[in-house]
Amino acid sequence: MKYVVIQGDGMGDQPVESLGGKTPLEAAHTPNFDRVASHGLFGLVHTIPPGYPPGSDVGNLALFGYDPRKYYTGRSPLEAAAMGVALAPEDVSFRMNLVTVEGPEQGLIMDDYSAGHIDSAEAAQLVAAIAEQLSNATMSFYPGVSYRHLMVWKGGPLDMDTTPPHDITGKPIAGHLPKGPGADRLVKMMETSRAILRDHPVNQKRLAQGKRPATQAWLWGQGKAPHMPTFQEIYGLSGAVISAVDLVRGVARYAGFENIAVPGITGYLDTNYRGKGEYALRALDTHDLVFIHVEAPDEAGHMGNEAEKVKAIEAIDREVLGPLLEQLPKLGDFRVLITSDHATPVALRTHTPAAVPFAMADHRQLAAAPGATWHYCEKDAAAARVEITEGYTIMDRLVKG
Repeated sequence: MKYVVIQGDGMGDQPVESLGGKTPLEAAHTPNFDRVASHGLFGLVHTIPPGYPPGSDVGNLALFGYDPRKYYTGRSPLEAAAMGVALAPEDVSFRMNLVTVEGPEQGLIMDDYSAGHIDSAEAAQLVAAIAEQLSNATMSFYPGVSYRHLMVWKGGPLDMDTTPPHDITGKPIAGHLPKGPGADRLVKMMETSRAILRDHPVNQKRLAQGKRPATQAWLWGQGKAPHMPTFQEIYGLSGAVISAVDLVRGVARYAGFENIAVPGITGYLDTNYRGKGEYALRALDTHDLVFIHVEAPDEAGHMGNEAEKVKAIEAIDREVLGPLLEQLPKLGDFRVLITSDHATPVALRTHTPAAVPFAMADHRQLAAAPGATWHYCEKDAAAARVEITEGYTIMDRLVKG
Protein backbone atom coordinates (compact mmCIF):
# COMPACT_ATOMS: atom_id res chain seq x y z
CA MET A 1 0.00 0.00 0.00
CA LYS A 2 1.20 3.49 -0.90
CA TYR A 3 0.00 6.60 0.95
CA VAL A 4 -0.24 10.21 -0.23
CA VAL A 5 -1.02 13.21 1.98
CA ILE A 6 -1.79 16.52 0.28
CA GLN A 7 -1.69 19.36 2.80
CA GLY A 8 -3.00 22.67 1.44
CA ASP A 9 -1.69 25.05 4.10
CA GLY A 10 -4.35 27.35 5.52
CA MET A 11 -7.06 26.29 3.03
CA GLY A 12 -9.82 26.57 5.63
CA ASP A 13 -11.63 29.90 5.73
CA GLN A 14 -14.85 31.77 6.45
CA PRO A 15 -17.57 33.04 4.05
CA VAL A 16 -16.33 35.97 1.96
CA GLU A 17 -18.71 38.64 0.67
CA SER A 18 -16.91 39.09 -2.65
CA LEU A 19 -17.27 35.34 -3.28
CA GLY A 20 -21.03 35.51 -2.88
CA GLY A 21 -20.91 34.49 0.77
CA LYS A 22 -18.85 31.38 -0.01
CA THR A 23 -15.50 30.36 1.41
CA PRO A 24 -12.56 30.06 -1.01
CA LEU A 25 -12.88 26.26 -0.85
CA GLU A 26 -16.59 26.51 -1.57
CA ALA A 27 -16.01 28.91 -4.48
CA ALA A 28 -13.15 26.91 -6.00
CA HIS A 29 -13.61 24.41 -8.84
CA THR A 30 -12.06 21.25 -7.39
CA PRO A 31 -13.33 18.15 -9.20
CA ASN A 32 -10.47 15.99 -7.92
CA PHE A 33 -10.90 17.03 -4.29
CA ASP A 34 -14.62 16.41 -4.73
CA ARG A 35 -13.99 12.95 -6.14
CA VAL A 36 -12.02 11.88 -3.07
CA ALA A 37 -14.61 13.44 -0.74
CA SER A 38 -17.49 11.71 -2.51
CA HIS A 39 -15.92 8.25 -2.63
CA GLY A 40 -14.31 7.97 0.78
CA LEU A 41 -14.33 9.34 4.31
CA PHE A 42 -15.17 13.05 4.45
CA GLY A 43 -15.60 15.45 7.33
CA LEU A 44 -13.83 17.84 9.69
CA VAL A 45 -10.61 17.42 11.65
CA HIS A 46 -9.44 19.45 14.63
CA THR A 47 -5.70 19.86 14.12
CA ILE A 48 -5.15 22.36 16.94
CA PRO A 49 -5.65 21.08 20.52
CA PRO A 50 -7.46 23.47 22.89
CA GLY A 51 -5.11 26.03 24.37
CA TYR A 52 -2.42 25.66 21.70
CA PRO A 53 -1.50 28.39 19.18
CA PRO A 54 -3.19 27.79 15.79
CA GLY A 55 0.04 27.67 13.84
CA SER A 56 1.50 25.44 11.17
CA ASP A 57 3.92 24.03 13.72
CA VAL A 58 1.14 22.56 15.88
CA GLY A 59 -1.07 21.66 12.90
CA ASN A 60 1.62 19.83 10.96
CA LEU A 61 2.84 17.89 13.98
CA ALA A 62 -0.71 16.60 14.31
CA LEU A 63 -1.01 15.72 10.64
CA PHE A 64 2.24 13.75 10.76
CA GLY A 65 0.70 11.72 13.59
CA TYR A 66 2.35 13.37 16.59
CA ASP A 67 0.24 14.60 19.50
CA PRO A 68 1.27 18.27 19.94
CA ARG A 69 0.56 17.98 23.66
CA LYS A 70 3.44 15.51 23.90
CA TYR A 71 5.90 16.77 21.29
CA TYR A 72 5.39 20.49 20.68
CA THR A 73 8.24 22.61 22.07
CA GLY A 74 7.99 25.64 19.78
CA ARG A 75 8.14 26.50 16.11
CA SER A 76 11.74 27.52 15.62
CA PRO A 77 13.40 24.25 16.73
CA LEU A 78 11.56 22.49 13.91
CA GLU A 79 12.87 25.01 11.39
CA ALA A 80 16.36 24.66 12.82
CA ALA A 81 16.25 20.94 12.07
CA ALA A 82 15.36 21.61 8.44
CA MET A 83 18.24 24.09 8.15
CA GLY A 84 20.70 21.58 9.58
CA VAL A 85 21.31 23.65 12.71
CA ALA A 86 21.96 21.26 15.58
CA LEU A 87 20.60 22.52 18.89
CA ALA A 88 22.37 21.72 22.15
CA PRO A 89 20.15 20.94 25.15
CA GLU A 90 20.65 24.46 26.53
CA ASP A 91 19.96 26.22 23.20
CA VAL A 92 16.75 28.20 22.62
CA SER A 93 15.97 28.74 18.97
CA PHE A 94 13.97 31.75 17.72
CA ARG A 95 12.34 32.30 14.32
CA MET A 96 13.58 35.56 12.85
CA ASN A 97 11.36 37.18 10.22
CA LEU A 98 12.61 40.00 8.06
CA VAL A 99 9.62 42.35 8.17
CA THR A 100 8.54 45.77 6.97
CA VAL A 101 7.47 48.18 9.70
CA GLU A 102 6.39 51.69 8.76
CA GLY A 103 5.59 54.95 10.55
CA PRO A 104 7.14 57.19 13.21
CA GLU A 105 9.47 55.62 15.76
CA GLN A 106 6.83 55.75 18.51
CA GLY A 107 4.02 54.45 16.30
CA LEU A 108 5.48 51.78 14.07
CA ILE A 109 2.99 49.58 12.20
CA MET A 110 3.56 46.01 10.98
CA ASP A 111 3.17 46.64 7.27
CA ASP A 112 4.37 43.27 5.95
CA TYR A 113 5.44 40.16 7.90
CA SER A 114 7.48 38.97 4.88
CA ALA A 115 9.18 42.18 3.64
CA GLY A 116 7.45 41.73 0.30
CA HIS A 117 8.36 38.03 0.21
CA ILE A 118 11.97 39.02 -0.09
CA ASP A 119 14.26 36.89 -2.24
CA SER A 120 16.41 34.40 -0.34
CA ALA A 121 19.67 35.72 -1.79
CA GLU A 122 18.86 39.29 -0.79
CA ALA A 123 17.68 38.16 2.63
CA ALA A 124 20.93 36.27 3.22
CA GLN A 125 22.87 39.52 2.79
CA LEU A 126 20.67 41.26 5.35
CA VAL A 127 20.98 38.39 7.84
CA ALA A 128 24.76 38.52 7.39
CA ALA A 129 24.73 42.24 8.20
CA ILE A 130 22.68 41.60 11.34
CA ALA A 131 24.96 38.72 12.36
CA GLU A 132 28.08 40.83 11.87
CA GLN A 133 26.92 43.37 14.45
CA LEU A 134 24.79 41.31 16.83
CA SER A 135 26.43 37.87 17.02
CA ASN A 136 28.28 37.10 20.24
CA ALA A 137 29.32 34.15 22.37
CA THR A 138 25.70 33.24 23.12
CA MET A 139 23.74 34.43 20.07
CA SER A 140 24.08 33.14 16.51
CA PHE A 141 22.15 33.92 13.31
CA TYR A 142 21.39 31.65 10.35
CA PRO A 143 19.86 32.57 6.96
CA GLY A 144 16.90 30.56 5.73
CA VAL A 145 14.38 30.86 2.90
CA SER A 146 12.86 34.20 1.85
CA TYR A 147 11.81 36.07 5.00
CA ARG A 148 12.18 33.06 7.35
CA HIS A 149 15.44 32.91 9.36
CA LEU A 150 16.86 31.76 12.67
CA MET A 151 18.53 33.05 15.83
CA VAL A 152 19.90 30.64 18.44
CA TRP A 153 20.46 31.85 22.00
CA LYS A 154 22.78 29.59 23.96
CA GLY A 155 21.38 29.25 27.46
CA GLY A 156 18.61 31.67 26.60
CA PRO A 157 15.31 32.02 28.46
CA LEU A 158 12.39 29.94 27.28
CA ASP A 159 9.39 31.40 29.12
CA MET A 160 8.87 34.47 27.02
CA ASP A 161 5.73 35.83 25.37
CA THR A 162 6.38 36.53 21.67
CA THR A 163 4.00 37.34 18.83
CA PRO A 164 3.95 35.99 15.24
CA PRO A 165 4.25 39.04 12.95
CA HIS A 166 1.54 37.72 10.62
CA ASP A 167 -0.90 38.05 13.54
CA ILE A 168 -0.48 41.83 13.69
CA THR A 169 -0.46 42.95 10.05
CA GLY A 170 -1.62 46.56 9.92
CA LYS A 171 -1.38 46.94 13.71
CA PRO A 172 1.04 48.87 15.95
CA ILE A 173 3.98 46.73 17.05
CA ALA A 174 4.33 48.44 20.43
CA GLY A 175 1.87 46.20 22.25
CA HIS A 176 3.24 43.02 20.72
CA LEU A 177 6.95 43.15 21.49
CA PRO A 178 8.50 40.27 23.49
CA LYS A 179 7.65 40.16 27.19
CA GLY A 180 9.07 38.15 30.08
CA PRO A 181 12.53 37.00 31.20
CA GLY A 182 15.19 38.15 28.73
CA ALA A 183 12.71 40.12 26.65
CA ASP A 184 14.62 43.37 27.10
CA ARG A 185 17.62 41.93 25.25
CA LEU A 186 15.40 40.65 22.48
CA VAL A 187 13.63 43.99 22.07
CA LYS A 188 16.98 45.79 22.01
CA MET A 189 18.20 43.50 19.23
CA MET A 190 15.05 44.09 17.21
CA GLU A 191 15.41 47.86 17.63
CA THR A 192 19.10 47.74 16.70
CA SER A 193 18.28 45.75 13.55
CA ARG A 194 16.34 48.75 12.23
CA ALA A 195 19.48 50.85 12.25
CA ILE A 196 21.50 48.03 10.65
CA LEU A 197 19.01 47.55 7.81
CA ARG A 198 17.95 51.15 7.22
CA ASP A 199 20.55 52.09 4.60
CA HIS A 200 21.67 48.64 3.50
CA PRO A 201 22.31 48.43 -0.27
CA VAL A 202 19.82 45.57 -0.60
CA ASN A 203 17.05 47.77 0.78
CA GLN A 204 18.12 50.74 -1.33
CA LYS A 205 17.87 48.53 -4.40
CA ARG A 206 14.47 47.17 -3.38
CA LEU A 207 13.12 50.67 -2.84
CA ALA A 208 14.40 51.74 -6.25
CA GLN A 209 12.56 48.77 -7.77
CA GLY A 210 9.32 49.68 -6.00
CA LYS A 211 9.58 46.74 -3.58
CA ARG A 212 9.08 46.71 0.17
CA PRO A 213 12.33 46.99 2.15
CA ALA A 214 13.16 44.69 5.04
CA THR A 215 13.28 47.27 7.80
CA GLN A 216 13.54 45.09 10.90
CA ALA A 217 14.23 41.63 12.30
CA TRP A 218 11.30 40.20 14.29
CA LEU A 219 12.01 37.41 16.80
CA TRP A 220 9.38 34.91 17.93
CA GLY A 221 8.42 31.20 18.00
CA GLN A 222 11.10 30.15 20.50
CA GLY A 223 11.70 26.68 21.79
CA LYS A 224 14.14 23.88 22.53
CA ALA A 225 14.77 20.77 20.47
CA PRO A 226 11.96 18.19 20.83
CA HIS A 227 12.42 14.47 21.36
CA MET A 228 10.26 12.41 19.01
CA PRO A 229 10.13 8.80 17.78
CA THR A 230 10.47 8.39 14.03
CA PHE A 231 7.55 7.61 11.77
CA GLN A 232 9.21 4.28 11.00
CA GLU A 233 9.27 3.43 14.70
CA ILE A 234 5.58 4.28 15.09
CA TYR A 235 4.10 2.89 11.86
CA GLY A 236 6.80 0.73 10.33
CA LEU A 237 6.71 2.83 7.16
CA SER A 238 9.21 5.00 5.35
CA GLY A 239 8.27 8.52 4.34
CA ALA A 240 9.25 11.45 2.16
CA VAL A 241 8.18 15.09 2.25
CA ILE A 242 7.87 17.70 -0.48
CA SER A 243 7.78 21.26 0.84
CA ALA A 244 9.54 24.57 0.35
CA VAL A 245 8.91 25.57 3.97
CA ASP A 246 11.53 24.84 6.64
CA LEU A 247 8.92 24.28 9.33
CA VAL A 248 7.35 21.33 7.51
CA ARG A 249 10.73 20.03 6.42
CA GLY A 250 11.84 20.18 10.06
CA VAL A 251 8.88 18.15 11.31
CA ALA A 252 9.69 15.67 8.56
CA ARG A 253 13.33 15.47 9.59
CA TYR A 254 12.41 14.65 13.18
CA ALA A 255 9.99 12.06 11.80
CA GLY A 256 12.83 10.47 9.80
CA PHE A 257 11.43 11.43 6.40
CA GLU A 258 13.53 12.14 3.34
CA ASN A 259 13.23 15.75 2.16
CA ILE A 260 12.75 15.73 -1.61
CA ALA A 261 14.14 18.74 -3.49
CA VAL A 262 11.86 19.91 -6.30
CA PRO A 263 12.98 22.60 -8.75
CA GLY A 264 10.84 25.73 -8.70
CA ILE A 265 9.01 25.26 -5.41
CA THR A 266 8.93 28.58 -3.58
CA GLY A 267 6.57 28.43 -0.61
CA TYR A 268 4.57 31.16 -2.36
CA LEU A 269 1.85 31.63 -4.97
CA ASP A 270 4.24 31.01 -7.87
CA THR A 271 5.34 27.55 -6.74
CA ASN A 272 5.83 24.60 -9.08
CA TYR A 273 2.58 22.77 -8.36
CA ARG A 274 2.94 20.12 -11.07
CA GLY A 275 6.50 19.39 -10.02
CA LYS A 276 5.31 18.53 -6.53
CA GLY A 277 3.05 15.80 -7.90
CA GLU A 278 5.65 14.47 -10.33
CA TYR A 279 8.35 14.18 -7.68
CA ALA A 280 5.88 12.62 -5.26
CA LEU A 281 5.29 9.78 -7.70
CA ARG A 282 9.03 9.22 -7.99
CA ALA A 283 9.38 9.24 -4.21
CA LEU A 284 6.81 6.45 -3.94
CA ASP A 285 9.19 4.16 -5.83
CA THR A 286 11.32 3.96 -2.68
CA HIS A 287 9.01 5.16 0.11
CA ASP A 288 5.67 4.03 1.52
CA LEU A 289 4.23 7.49 2.16
CA VAL A 290 4.76 10.93 0.68
CA PHE A 291 3.60 14.14 2.37
CA ILE A 292 3.03 16.99 -0.10
CA HIS A 293 2.81 20.44 1.46
CA VAL A 294 1.62 23.49 -0.50
CA GLU A 295 2.03 26.84 1.25
CA ALA A 296 0.27 29.05 -1.32
CA PRO A 297 -3.29 29.12 0.16
CA ASP A 298 -1.90 30.23 3.51
CA GLU A 299 0.11 33.03 1.93
CA ALA A 300 -2.98 34.24 0.07
CA GLY A 301 -4.91 34.16 3.33
CA HIS A 302 -2.28 36.30 5.05
CA MET A 303 -2.44 38.71 2.13
CA GLY A 304 -6.21 38.97 2.51
CA ASN A 305 -6.56 38.01 -1.14
CA GLU A 306 -9.50 35.67 -1.70
CA ALA A 307 -9.05 35.53 -5.47
CA GLU A 308 -5.46 34.31 -5.13
CA LYS A 309 -6.54 31.81 -2.50
CA VAL A 310 -9.14 30.34 -4.83
CA LYS A 311 -6.53 30.15 -7.60
CA ALA A 312 -4.07 28.37 -5.31
CA ILE A 313 -6.68 25.82 -4.21
CA GLU A 314 -7.66 25.13 -7.81
CA ALA A 315 -4.00 24.74 -8.78
CA ILE A 316 -3.49 22.09 -6.08
CA ASP A 317 -6.55 20.22 -7.33
CA ARG A 318 -5.62 20.49 -11.00
CA GLU A 319 -1.82 20.31 -10.97
CA VAL A 320 -1.09 18.09 -7.95
CA LEU A 321 -4.01 15.81 -7.14
CA GLY A 322 -5.40 15.37 -10.67
CA PRO A 323 -2.22 13.87 -12.19
CA LEU A 324 -1.64 11.78 -9.08
CA LEU A 325 -5.08 10.18 -9.30
CA GLU A 326 -4.29 9.26 -12.90
CA GLN A 327 -0.91 7.71 -12.13
CA LEU A 328 -1.28 6.16 -8.67
CA PRO A 329 -3.21 3.06 -9.91
CA LYS A 330 -0.06 2.03 -11.77
CA LEU A 331 1.68 1.61 -8.40
CA GLY A 332 -0.92 -0.80 -7.05
CA ASP A 333 -2.88 -0.30 -3.83
CA PHE A 334 -2.95 3.27 -2.51
CA ARG A 335 -4.77 5.63 -0.18
CA VAL A 336 -5.01 9.44 -0.44
CA LEU A 337 -5.64 12.07 2.25
CA ILE A 338 -6.43 15.72 1.51
CA THR A 339 -6.52 18.20 4.37
CA SER A 340 -5.07 21.37 5.89
CA ASP A 341 -3.14 22.27 9.01
CA HIS A 342 -5.43 25.12 10.09
CA ALA A 343 -7.69 27.83 8.72
CA THR A 344 -6.33 31.18 7.50
CA PRO A 345 -9.39 33.38 6.84
CA VAL A 346 -8.70 36.15 4.35
CA ALA A 347 -10.84 38.54 6.42
CA LEU A 348 -8.58 38.03 9.46
CA ARG A 349 -5.27 37.54 7.61
CA THR A 350 -4.08 35.16 10.33
CA HIS A 351 -4.67 31.62 11.61
CA THR A 352 -7.63 30.30 13.57
CA PRO A 353 -8.06 26.95 15.38
CA ALA A 354 -11.26 26.11 13.51
CA ALA A 355 -11.72 22.52 12.35
CA VAL A 356 -10.81 22.05 8.67
CA PRO A 357 -12.13 19.69 5.98
CA PHE A 358 -10.44 16.39 5.25
CA ALA A 359 -11.14 13.67 2.69
CA MET A 360 -9.63 10.19 2.52
CA ALA A 361 -10.14 7.40 -0.04
CA ASP A 362 -8.32 4.31 -1.27
CA HIS A 363 -7.98 2.68 -4.69
CA ARG A 364 -11.02 0.45 -4.23
CA GLN A 365 -13.30 3.30 -3.17
CA LEU A 366 -12.14 5.54 -6.00
CA ALA A 367 -12.85 2.80 -8.54
CA ALA A 368 -16.41 2.28 -7.27
CA ALA A 369 -19.50 4.44 -7.56
CA PRO A 370 -19.49 7.39 -5.16
CA GLY A 371 -21.43 7.00 -1.95
CA ALA A 372 -22.56 10.63 -2.04
CA THR A 373 -21.90 13.78 -4.00
CA TRP A 374 -19.86 16.19 -1.93
CA HIS A 375 -18.00 19.38 -2.68
CA TYR A 376 -14.76 19.61 -0.72
CA CYS A 377 -15.50 22.64 1.46
CA GLU A 378 -16.31 23.56 5.05
CA LYS A 379 -20.08 23.50 4.57
CA ASP A 380 -20.24 20.02 3.04
CA ALA A 381 -17.61 18.67 5.43
CA ALA A 382 -19.81 19.70 8.36
CA ALA A 383 -22.87 18.17 6.66
CA ALA A 384 -21.04 14.85 6.23
CA ARG A 385 -21.13 14.50 10.04
CA VAL A 386 -17.69 12.92 10.42
CA GLU A 387 -15.51 14.70 12.95
CA ILE A 388 -12.02 13.80 14.14
CA THR A 389 -11.56 15.65 17.42
CA GLU A 390 -7.99 14.48 18.05
CA GLY A 391 -6.22 15.65 14.92
CA TYR A 392 -3.08 13.59 15.41
CA THR A 393 -5.14 10.38 15.03
CA ILE A 394 -5.86 11.15 11.38
CA MET A 395 -2.60 9.45 10.43
CA ASP A 396 -3.82 6.30 12.18
CA ARG A 397 -6.97 6.49 10.07
CA LEU A 398 -4.92 6.80 6.89
CA VAL A 399 -2.35 4.10 7.60
CA LYS A 400 -4.44 1.60 9.54
CA GLY A 401 -7.69 2.07 7.66
